Amino acid sequence: MSILYLLTAPPPLFEGTDAVQQDVAVLRGAFGGKLLNLSPLKTSTRRFPKQLFGLHNIKELRALESRCKLNHLFFPTPYAFPVLRLLRNPIVYTVSGSLDANRRPRACSQLAKLRAIVVSSERDAGILESWGLRNYAVIAPGVDASGLTPSKLPLGRELTLLMASAPWIRRQFDLKGIDLLLATAAELPWLRLVLLWRGVLADELAMRVRRFGLEQRVEIVNRKVDINGYIERAHATVLLAKHGGIVKSFPHSLIESLMAGKPVLLSDTIAMSDYVSKHRCGVVVGRMEVAALAAAIDILACDYEALACNAAQVAPAEFSIERMIESHRRLYAL
Repeated sequence: MSILYLLTAPPPLFEGTDAVQQDVAVLRGAFGGKLLNLSPLKTSTRRFPKQLFGLHNIKELRALESRCKLNHLFFPTPYAFPVLRLLRNPIVYTVSGSLDANRRPRACSQLAKLRAIVVSSERDAGILESWGLRNYAVIAPGVDASGLTPSKLPLGRELTLLMASAPWIRRQFDLKGIDLLLATAAELPWLRLVLLWRGVLADELAMRVRRFGLEQRVEIVNRKVDINGYIERAHATVLLAKHGGIVKSFPHSLIESLMAGKPVLLSDTIAMSDYVSKHRCGVVVGRMEVAALAAAIDILACDYEALACNAAQVAPAEFSIERMIESHRRLYAL
């Protein structure tokens, strides 16, 4: 079956650093198919009305669709793009972010006509059910573990947190908890941060680090790197989000951290937090406040040995690329 993969975000400045595009590359490697980006923008530093996505290249879209049998679209949240009504082939729609039960999308009747809505967790599947959408499939994400080396880092007087999900626009300094993380680090003199950046808003980040007086405890890495080396240097990996739609429901950096035996620190808005709580392989932050984050970091430090031990028990097969491909093979064959 020939598949037309439809992206909705511009390519990152550093090639290969966008998790959704990594997923699509894996699927195309397994199934072949065509690729088209519905976003008219060349960079993610700007925003464009999503209701217009795909209309600027509708001729190319129709030409590619005529050579395929199935469409597979990726977007952080469920949304009935107007362009979807112009497509003739069945549509698989992957929701890459975490759902919020209080943010029921409009036009659920149109979403119900999709061949399948793919989510990564039972939590998100339950939310779709509550909205009356039963045409879903739960597929766990796949991450290449071949380059990851399980490692231990003794906890001394300092705790080092790695963050590998940089913002695309300024307001995501708030939405992704980066301002909160810096403010909390200013309150905890034994906390160090390593922030992996991707060529966007690096000057803005440096200014904020200086504002908090954290130049000696925050390392900014503004280039494409082998994340394994940075996971080895950190005690844990952190990712915060005021709402789950702005990050993947199972972020690659957090999965990679667990596969390397390092616990994670994440917001309860991210669906992966259910997995982390169940397996006690990290700490979940319930409120986006300095006091709540500081308390979570303190728990991480106090229980570090047990959390790291649990993280080391995560089986790479659980999040294997092979498993993800096979799940999509069954989905495409429906």
